[in-house]
Order: sequence, then C-alpha cells, then structure tokens
Amino acid sequence: MDRRFEQQIEIAADLATVDRCITEPVLMRQWLNPLLGCESVGEWSTKPGGRFRFTLHLPLLSPALDCEVIERALGLVVWRFTGFFEGTDHWEGQPHPFGVRLVNRFCFTIPNPLVRTGFDLFASNLTRSDMQAQLHRLKVVAEQQQSRYPDSNGS
Repeated sequence: MDRRFEQQIEIAADLATVDRCITEPVLMRQWLNPLLGCESVGEWSTKPGGRFRFTLHLPLLSPALDCEVIERALGLVVWRFTGFFEGTDHWEGQPHPFGVRLVNRFCFTIPNPLVRTGFDLFASNLTRSDMQAQLHRLKVVAEQQQSRYPDSNGS
C-alpha cells in the first residue's frame, strides 16, 4: 500500500465496550461520518468473511467500497476493501492504564490516476481530519456506554 493514515485516541472504557462500538451497527451509526453509510451484504457479521458496503453520500455521486472482514478478535477488526480505494482499515483497541488506546490505521492505494489526483488535491486532508473526528465521536459513545453499564462490560 502506498498510503497510510494512522490516528489513535485513549478511551476511558473497557475493551469489550470499545469492541461493541466498532462492531455493532447501532453504535457505529453514532460515530461514523453522517455521510458514510455502512450496510451489510447479507446478515450482519464482523467475523472473518463478513461482507459490507460503505457508501459515501455526496451531492451528485455516491462512491462505494466493497469490504470484507479479514481479521477479528476482541477489540480488533480489519476490513479489506476494493473500489475507488484498495487496502485495509484496521481498528485495534489496546489495553491502557486508563482504559483502551484505540488505533485506526487506513492503508490504501488508489489505482485510478484521475481519482488519485482528485484525492490528493481535495480529499487527503479532509480524510485525515474525518478520521480524527470519528475517533473523538467513538470515544464519546464508548465512554457513555461504559458509564451506563459499568459492571457489565458495556452490554
């Protein structure tokens, strides 16, 4: 992959709660960019082999990425995607003295030179900013879940 964007944040919640936030559709909708739709292809499953379509809803167009979960463990989801980008979106919660450090690593290539140029000119910095904003929203959701259900690992 020729590009790698990585962001991280510390979350005052346990790993099970953070895991639910990165895998359960109701919780994901609370922190994903509102312009980004995530739909399962078939039954919702974040087990390896689970398939999804992420669609960016923009005026005049809606580019989509077809994704498959390729790695999964408690606090870890790795999505492989194809479409106008090809690569992986890696989410990993690491235990930390005050909760969890969540790392989001987006590694990709853009095969189409026209799309690559457009991304470099208009969307690269926005993508980095959006990744950080999503992590902050996810932190809020996870910490709210943890405070609501402190003795039940967020469930």
